[in-house]
Amino acid sequence: MKAIQITRTGGPEVLQIAEVESPTPSDDQVLVDVLVAGVNYIDTYYREGIYSATTPFIPGFEGVGRVLHDPIGKIASGTMVAWNTAFGSYAEQVCVARDKLVAVPNDFDLSTAASMLLQGITAHYLTHGVYELADGDNCVITAGAGGVGLLATQFAAAAGANVYTVVSSDEKEELSYQAGATHVLRYGPELANQVRELTAGKGVDVVYDGVGKDTFEQSLDMVRNRGTVCLFGAASGPVDPIDPQILNEKGSIFLTRPSVAGWTSREGEFQMRAQAVVQAVVDGDLKFRVSDSYPLEEAAQAHRDLQDRKTTGSIVLRVQEAI
Repeated sequence: MKAIQITRTGGPEVLQIAEVESPTPSDDQVLVDVLVAGVNYIDTYYREGIYSATTPFIPGFEGVGRVLHDPIGKIASGTMVAWNTAFGSYAEQVCVARDKLVAVPNDFDLSTAASMLLQGITAHYLTHGVYELADGDNCVITAGAGGVGLLATQFAAAAGANVYTVVSSDEKEELSYQAGATHVLRYGPELANQVRELTAGKGVDVVYDGVGKDTFEQSLDMVRNRGTVCLFGAASGPVDPIDPQILNEKGSIFLTRPSVAGWTSREGEFQMRAQAVVQAVVDGDLKFRVSDSYPLEEAAQAHRDLQDRKTTGSIVLRVQEAI
């Protein structure tokens, strides 16, 4: 089968198309024909070696496709499914844990299905888990026009929160307002002061920071006393280690670095969050923006565009024609 294989970690150029053996599912997995694969920032962390994996390896965690074989015959061949935890999804076939699949309608948009779970579940646990937003709450979302940012904005606005997003361009500002942002800000040295002014000097209840290094210190200054700073990404690079005493000095604030794995670890939690995302899309309450799709062979360019912040919303790889 064709796959993107990494034999050494590094820049986007290490993403090379290769012919590799098809995987064999264990009894708790199913073999899936991948139609479209999602591209996410976590994929760049593995490519760069920030997160470790033994080379050679196939990156990617997310996608949509049809079940090819279930060793115990529980899921019928041809069933359309989506997933977000199958390492090796930049390939024509991948093995997916049976309990980490969610069925999707046959007429579901494939690009949306391939990119909705990792970002959708992330946005869901941020706003309905890490900090349960309620009517009248105030939150900041950095990378507000990114895939997670736009979805978290929709969830937060639906909960009745005041949503202050941070973006880098006029185009992204418009997208953020369309998603339901209350006020859209730009990156800069006055960002924390602007947030304080908008909240009568109090600061927000929670900051959802997907940028990381470039905005982290400002995030600590934007949150109210006993508020929460949620670092969920590192688009600008990983945050340097900090002295926990800083959290005291900033007003007894809370700091968390959550993950999808951590917030879908309890029994039934993955299915609960995944089904919430799928149903919200079907009902039209959650709108995904897939800005670009690339052939599998152009995975390197997809990573370049993602890391250069040239994309808005989600991007995907077209792996195979619909089967």
